[in-house]
Amino acid sequence: MTDEHPRNLIPELCRQFYHLGWCTGTGGGIAIRAENIVYMAPSGVQKERIRPEDVFELDLDGRVLKAPENKALKLTECSPLFFNAFRQRGAGAVLHSHSLDALMATVHFGSMFRVSHVEMIKGLRDYGYYDTVEVPIIENTARECELTESMSLAIDANPQADAVLVRRHGIYVWGRDWQHAKTQAECFDYLFRFADRMVQHGHDPVVGPQG
Repeated sequence: MTDEHPRNLIPELCRQFYHLGWCTGTGGGIAIRAENIVYMAPSGVQKERIRPEDVFELDLDGRVLKAPENKALKLTECSPLFFNAFRQRGAGAVLHSHSLDALMATVHFGSMFRVSHVEMIKGLRDYGYYDTVEVPIIENTARECELTESMSLAIDANPQADAVLVRRHGIYVWGRDWQHAKTQAECFDYLFRFADRMVQHGHDPVVGPQG
């Protein structure tokens, strides 16, 4: 099994996301699709300590093909939300972050996050500096799995978006592979942080610099 195998990548990426503050308190997670198999981090565990053998394997219908030998490990309630992106967007990887910057973006905005005139926008798919990035915001629910329908509707209604924010909760981000999903997540988080600071200083994060 190579370093690039999803069973090795998922623990490594979860450690990175933990240190970024995206997967603390056992929250957050990631799923990677490799051909007809989806590899998924377990639920409710210390994300920085996941091992390759802790990762679940599922088929493209969401059925578990191989569970960890440790029966205390549970499949995440994020699973149907990850599969929204796999099925509706053909994603190769999806991550769920509890980033504070993502959460604050949902506090400052209504049903849609918007930002423009920031260089980091160019790191997102098909966007340029002068474009306005829009990310739909859905309302949180008591349980993660209850978000499935509203997230699916948001994905359908916003074909330009590669992410969905969940109010006072976090974000789901996807990409064509794990590298693309990770890159987009990093860019989105930067943009959320920028927008938060702009709002704090009384500026509109959509309005460009006034020459």
